[in-house]
Formats: sequence, C-alpha cells, structure tokens
Amino acid sequence: MKALPKLLEMIEQLIALPSISSTQAEIDTSNQPVINSLANWLNDLGFETEVVPNLNGSSNNKSNLIATIGEGNDGLVLSGHTDTVNFDQTGWNTDPFKATQLDNKMYGLGTADMKSFLAIAIEAAKEFNNKKLKQRLTIIATADEESTMQGAKTLVKTLDAKGKKLGKYCIIGEPTSLTPIHQHKGVMMEAIKIIGQPGHSSDPSLGNNALDGMRLVLNELEQFKQELANKYINHDFVVPIPTLNFGHIHGGDNPNRICGDCELHIDLRPLPGMKIETLRDELHERIAKIIEPLGLKTDFKSLFDGTPAFETDENSKIVQLTKQLSNKNPATVAFGTEGPYFNLMGMETVVLGPGSIDQAHQQNEFLSLDSINPTIDLLQNVIHEVCVK
Repeated sequence: MKALPKLLEMIEQLIALPSISSTQAEIDTSNQPVINSLANWLNDLGFETEVVPNLNGSSNNKSNLIATIGEGNDGLVLSGHTDTVNFDQTGWNTDPFKATQLDNKMYGLGTADMKSFLAIAIEAAKEFNNKKLKQRLTIIATADEESTMQGAKTLVKTLDAKGKKLGKYCIIGEPTSLTPIHQHKGVMMEAIKIIGQPGHSSDPSLGNNALDGMRLVLNELEQFKQELANKYINHDFVVPIPTLNFGHIHGGDNPNRICGDCELHIDLRPLPGMKIETLRDELHERIAKIIEPLGLKTDFKSLFDGTPAFETDENSKIVQLTKQLSNKNPATVAFGTEGPYFNLMGMETVVLGPGSIDQAHQQNEFLSLDSINPTIDLLQNVIHEVCVK
C-alpha cells in the first residue's frame, strides 16, 4: 500500500487542477484530472473505485467517482463535488490554482466550495479498513454541481438502473461551518416568450403587440406569487415563503414598431414539499389561458431543469447524530445542493462541511485551517457510529 500524501498536500494538488463547471462551453473544463487523483489515493487505501461518466453531460469529459470499502447496504456515504465556479483573476490576491497559506487560512479556488472536503473525507477514512467495518463506507465525487447537477442526476439514473444501494446515510460536505443542514429551497428558472405580430405603430390593427400580452403575464405572475406565499410557509427559513423574481425582460426593437415578441426570465424558489414539475405545469397553464384569447402565442423554455427542494426529517438518525457531534442545531439554507438527489437514491442526507458559504463563489476564497481537525474528528465519529458499531 502506497503512502498517502499529507492532507494539505492533497488539498494543494486538488486546487491546482482546474475543474470549472459552466454552461458556457469556452469556460467549461473537464474534472477528469481531479477524479483520477482521488481514485489513485482511494485505491491506495484499499477502496474499490468506479468511474461513472456523466449521462447527457457536456462534451468536456466529465465523470463521477464511487469509492467503496466494506460490505452492507446500511453504511455511510461522504460526498462532495469536484467542480468549481469560474473566477475573475483581477480580484484575487493569490493564484486561484495555488493553495496558499496566509494567516491560518488556505486560499484558493475550491478551498471552501468544496475540494478540501474530499481530501478531508479521505483523511478521515484512512483510519478504517475492512476488518473494522461492519457496514460499507463510500466516498463519492461528483461533476457539474455548479452548473447542471448532471453528476448527481447521472448517479440517480445509473444506480436506479442497476438496483444498487450505496448506503443508508449521507453527508454532503458543502461549507456550512459544520452546522447540520436538513432543508433548503429548490430553484427553477424559466423563460417565457410572448410572440405577436410586428407592424407600423401608427395603426394598431396592423399588428398584435407582444408587450400588451406581457403586461398581462406580469400581472398574472404577481398574483401567482401572492397565492404561493399565502398557501406555503415554512418558518424554518429566514425567508419563509416561496419567492418569484422577475429577473430579465426584453421586447421589441423600436418605438415606432408594434412589438413582435417579448421575453421574460423568472426565478422561482419552492419550499420543501413543492414539486417543480407541478409548478411549471401550472405556470404554463395560467399564462396560456390569458394569452391565447388575444391571438398571441407563447413559447416556454426551462433555462435549466431545476433543482428540487431538499428535506430530511430533523429526527432522522444522521441529522440527530451530526447535531450531537457538532453541538449545533440543525438549520436551513438558501443555497441549493445535491441533497435532494442523494435522498432520491434512498439515503437520509445531511449537508455539513467545513468553511463558510460566505467564502464560496468569492474572490480570495479560503478555508480556515482551524476547521480541518474538527471536521476530521466529526467524520471519524460518524463513520464509527454508522459503519463500525
């Protein structure tokens, strides 16, 4: 068995490997070098590794890693995503691809969100081997969390097709300052296009103004937003109601032409228990109902598939166990994670990891070095409780 690199060396190597995930092809980068490094280290520890290519993913060679040791379907999964967001070099004081230690912090793209967690999970796991484990321990590394969630979606489809179960419990190591997160809102982003007929503005009968239709759409969406706020409320969240934001609108090309088309982009954040597919169907039905009598046409497009809301029962074993070990009450967050997809794979999932979301997606992203050992201790205690006892 080869000697594993020291923990900070593993983090440094992962940060040095660009793995930007973006819907813009010119920015998007393969995560394969990160997957290869993780697989090599885990193989050296005696894990069995499987590389799972993304289904319907980008052309940039994206893969996911499943590494397992031990037997039994009621074990623990430690999961993290391998990709990062893009960055603006001009705003960084250090090289984003060089892990730099300053003032007891590790700076670099992905230090908090969330390559460091993958190295920390390996460090925590190295104390365990087959002889100690009564249930399987699994480490998962996913692709494209920052853009399409395609990595987690691929795992759901792949495992469902094989009838395979990875574990009963899962920790996703997003930066939560080691606070157990058991709920977050979902997100859906939709483009709504109203198509009319352009014509000379001097005679309204020469065309059919799409802006007139969009005005009615905006009124209808405002009413829809109020109905959702009245119907759904969850005081576990800072903003306890679902939100609907009008984020972008563009229509027409000249003041003396009847507007031929107008497009609106919206962002809707559902609470746990609200289904994206149901909301999308209702949205389309309501808009079509007011637009079609005007002789206008509608064209709907999902800007991405959407991420479901996430909820794990606060009384579940994994939430209560991490509450006890972290000495922090379970909480909710506004940002999305791969949590709902791991729940779909039959696991009780909690989101918990070192670092703060305040540092994620920011210039000069960092992870406090003081957070590393408490994370290792917590993970090892969970592994012992779930996989050893």
